[in-house]
Formats: sequence, structure tokens, C-alpha cells
Amino acid sequence: MMEVVNLAHKFTLFADHWRPRIVGELNGQHVKLAKLKGEFIWHHHDDADELFLVVRGTLRMKFPDGEAQIAPGEFIIVSRGVAHLPVADDEVHVLLFEPVATRNTGNVENDRTVTDLARI
Repeated sequence: MMEVVNLAHKFTLFADHWRPRIVGELNGQHVKLAKLKGEFIWHHHDDADELFLVVRGTLRMKFPDGEAQIAPGEFIIVSRGVAHLPVADDEVHVLLFEPVATRNTGNVENDRTVTDLARI
């Protein structure tokens, strides 16, 4: 049986920030949900593009040469190799679409690196 995923319900299942949860998988890609608040870290992904779809709030994505604001219902694709810094002035809910092997902190390993993602 095919599963219907209710994003609003899935977002109620966790409260922490910057710890993505897996809600689906297809063709070697994870569909993840995350709540963001505050500033993340500068990083890039050598081998993967990332899609950030904003479900709630406004996400600011900083780049070395500027910044983009992504509103609810909008998405941005950050190309592989591009340094970026996600910033959520208020809580933001995002859906992420990226290859299974993509680490949330990309080329950086620190206390925000999530190696074992929960499935919800």
C-alpha cells in the first residue's frame, strides 16, 4: 500500500532544531523534514545538490556573494560545491530533498553533524 504523508502531522512529532528526520526515500534520495531556528554553519556539499522547500516561516540562505529569502511555498536549490549558511530568524519548517549519503553539515564535522537520522 502506498503511504500518504501528512507534513503538518510529521512536524508535530519533533521539536528540536537542525536535526533532520527522514519521511521518505526514492531513487537514492531522502525526503527529510527539519525545524530550523537561529544560524547554522557555513558549509558546502562536494557531491550533492540540496533542495530546501519552506513549509512555514522564512528562511534566509546566505552565500559568499549575497543572500536569498525563501518564503512558505518556495524552494531553493543549492548547487553542489556552493558555500551556504542557512539562517532562521524565527522557527522555520523545511522539507529537504537530497541524496541518501548527504550529511547535514556537508564538508564540516562538528557537534551539529547528524550521522544517524531518525525516520518518522
